[in-house]
Amino acid sequence: MSSITIETSASRKVTDLLRFLLENGRIDAALTMRKIPENNSYDLGLITDASGLDDAVPIVPVMTANAGKVLSSISASGKNLAVVLKPCELRAFVELVKREQGSFDNLLTISYTCGGVFPLDLVAADRIDELLPKYEKNIAKGEVPLNTRDTCRACEHFIPMNADISVSVAGDCESGTGCMMYFNTEKADKLTEGFPGERGELEFDPATLKKMLDLRLAEKEKLFTSVDGQGLDNLLETFGRCVGCHGCRSVCPICYCILCDFESANFDYNLPYFEEHLSRRGGLRLPPDTVLFHLGRLTHMSFSCVGCGMCTDVCPVDIPVASIFKKTGEQTAAIFDYVPGRDVEESIPVMVFKEEELSDIG
Repeated sequence: MSSITIETSASRKVTDLLRFLLENGRIDAALTMRKIPENNSYDLGLITDASGLDDAVPIVPVMTANAGKVLSSISASGKNLAVVLKPCELRAFVELVKREQGSFDNLLTISYTCGGVFPLDLVAADRIDELLPKYEKNIAKGEVPLNTRDTCRACEHFIPMNADISVSVAGDCESGTGCMMYFNTEKADKLTEGFPGERGELEFDPATLKKMLDLRLAEKEKLFTSVDGQGLDNLLETFGRCVGCHGCRSVCPICYCILCDFESANFDYNLPYFEEHLSRRGGLRLPPDTVLFHLGRLTHMSFSCVGCGMCTDVCPVDIPVASIFKKTGEQTAAIFDYVPGRDVEESIPVMVFKEEELSDIG
């Protein structure tokens, strides 16, 4: 496939590409992050008019919603879309496609080597402009930026998997300029034909980001050591703080059930239920079954967790949900040599049965 050198900022070049695709009728809409000038905030925008890209910031280290989850609901529209996804968002969408909750048929996927995203409290405090220059210098040097989400600093899958177009903004460029754009598929080459820039035949070399990978693996070891949510006693202590808001479920791209059992009539507790438990135990925590809710999610989807960190970010009582799910999920997935979002053709472990698996259980 082909490549071009980016002479301006990478974010501007991606915006130019989206504008080119819209103006030439090669896509119907673009999905990308935007900065809202009125209040200096950010959102994820679906844009059909090229003028709407004036506020686009495709590579900003902010995640107001996991775009993989959002894309799941619009990819079946039949419209031709160009979508800018962080690597974890692309991996999340792959997992949803496997569950028949999305399709790549009409998509042009664009992703980039990711330095991680800032927690939403820093976005709300209007600190992104202040933190962004140092962040860009860090990732240009292949370092791990401070102030990003815990799971971002511990993420080893920061290089895009399966993107039609990938942009290298980490480890081999100066603060966002002199980066590379790689066209990885025939679809990408065809749709971008005529886009300004001298085409070359360079291929991305993951070895250029070994420093960042080593640093992140060290961060992951520290994160997993700090997670105290393992074992029944610690799970009760950690998840016992839960207020039952189910915010983590709402923002999770991998919590894929169309109807969540915990929000169904099965868990609509009535007076006889309370009276029965009160007669046996003398006291009852309200809302009930908050720990069961988290255990249910852990067993149901943690092996497909992509570590985006949205769940921890929205938790009102600061439970490290993402760290616990990331550690538990990786331990489970390792049994099956499974990496969530690695390959759309790779079967989800719980959907495959092999007689020889776990034969030592007896």
